[in-house]
Amino acid sequence: MEKDSKIDNIRHSLAHLLAMAVVEDDPQAKLAIGPTIENGFYYDFELSKHIGEEDLPKLEKKIKHYIKQNLEFERLENMRDKFKDQPYKHELMDELKEQGEKLSFYQSGDFIDLCSGPHVKSTNDIDPKAFKLTKVAGAYWKGDEKNTMLTRIYGVAFENKEELDEYIEMQKEAEERDHRKIGKELDLFSFHKEGPGFPFWHPKGTIIFNELKDFVRKENEKRNYGEVMTPLMLNKDLWVTSGHWDKFRDDMYFSKIDEQDIAIKPMNCPGGVLIYKEGLHSYRDLPLRYSEFGLVHRHELSGVLHGLLRVRSFTQDDAHSYCTEEQLNGEIINMVDYALDIYKAFGFDDYEIFIATQPEKHIGENDVWELATKALEGSLKEKDLEYGIKEGEGAFYGPKIEFNIKDAIGRNWQMGTIQVDLSMPGRFNAEYTDKDGNKKTPVMVHRAILGSLERFIGVLIEHFAGAFPLWLSPVQVKVLPIADAHKGYAEEVAEALKTNNIRVELDESNETLGKKIRQGKVEKIPYLLVLGDKEIDDKKVTVEGRKDYKDTMSIDELIEKLKKEIQEKAI
Repeated sequence: MEKDSKIDNIRHSLAHLLAMAVVEDDPQAKLAIGPTIENGFYYDFELSKHIGEEDLPKLEKKIKHYIKQNLEFERLENMRDKFKDQPYKHELMDELKEQGEKLSFYQSGDFIDLCSGPHVKSTNDIDPKAFKLTKVAGAYWKGDEKNTMLTRIYGVAFENKEELDEYIEMQKEAEERDHRKIGKELDLFSFHKEGPGFPFWHPKGTIIFNELKDFVRKENEKRNYGEVMTPLMLNKDLWVTSGHWDKFRDDMYFSKIDEQDIAIKPMNCPGGVLIYKEGLHSYRDLPLRYSEFGLVHRHELSGVLHGLLRVRSFTQDDAHSYCTEEQLNGEIINMVDYALDIYKAFGFDDYEIFIATQPEKHIGENDVWELATKALEGSLKEKDLEYGIKEGEGAFYGPKIEFNIKDAIGRNWQMGTIQVDLSMPGRFNAEYTDKDGNKKTPVMVHRAILGSLERFIGVLIEHFAGAFPLWLSPVQVKVLPIADAHKGYAEEVAEALKTNNIRVELDESNETLGKKIRQGKVEKIPYLLVLGDKEIDDKKVTVEGRKDYKDTMSIDELIEKLKKEIQEKAI
């Protein structure tokens, strides 16, 4: 058995044992679902009595007791009658029956649960020291806030105690790096009850946001992308034509203007097709590349919102290339190279690539999907890049390449995508004239490298623990005069830096130098300049940086050093 399958079975079985322990403690509990997730599992319950995090050690003890009993997991059928007092299980069974699925159940000890499996053969296959129940949270049934709020108990599990200990240490580090915590400490952004899921950018956060946009904009220009802007709101007819109305409507926001149904755009691509159609295009014009920093809105359930990492409005570094079928391979390869170059610029050298294939809800014929998927696979093979497959996880209009990057503490983040779309251009009657004078439909390649700027900034905050590289730092230098007598020189230095487009703050407080330095480090400012009598006499500055960097130099030398570091986008 492969390692991934083995650990997945362990986690699945522990979810089953967790439900067993909860039912023993609360026989009136109503069971919902208990899937595996990254690093662990959870189970949702409607309880007749409260369970809090203080109860988790007791539940862990019960589970360890079951493990020691060497209970087998036995697959059963025809057990529906056992669940007459379990409304959530009945709802699931009815849905499975409608889908033509055969119901299966698993028994361990006296406990039976509706489950498709698989599980470990017996609890002997589970290391009792390699799992931990981690938290209790609320979760709506099926993620819908109109449904009952359930109690969700989370756990993590690994094959051995060493892996668990390593994970717990990483989680402690992750808590310290939490972008919501650091974002508040550094005054970057906020969220408010008046707009749940919609980020409010503060001045310092806006600097980071705009630096990222400027960086990507310049990279786009090097690669011959023309930047466009499309409206935030477009009427229903557009979304019917694009397929969003049929396949994506549940995730969209709507309004009415002059008796017309209007949608706030969840994606930028249909608007871009309208721009393409404004001109007459020859095969000589292709590939034609448009980029757009498009603000999109998607309805996410409140239970899944998570700081900048899961929001309801976000800005995509979107782009679309219109090309011939003969050009498709080259366009995909160019985009793959572009994406990997961008990730490396931020220090993300460790990555995984996946191809996400045709989902159940899609537009276009199966043979078109197969052609598009083969184009993605062929390009990755030509680049000699390894990739995995994510079955059924493509966009509704086409398969996609997904890039997963690994951060400073080893966590994986899903980032950019490249999607081949052989359906949408035809739905809009987009055309070009081939070399024989015939009208043909272009292939449309969608790509977003950062994906969502909001999410990418959230990842960067956690990756750098808030200590951004100089070029991204909202405040790049802080000037610290030791005493009042040094403030005049400090103002001179600050002004010289500002004149050279270096973001600088002057600390004119009456705090001690030690406190000023500590505050500068708390604010994670890359360079602190200490100015006293000696610096004034020598017309120099004492520079303190990260990693115990310390030096004394002239203002001109400092400016040259900083400008070089900013220009090189040094990490």
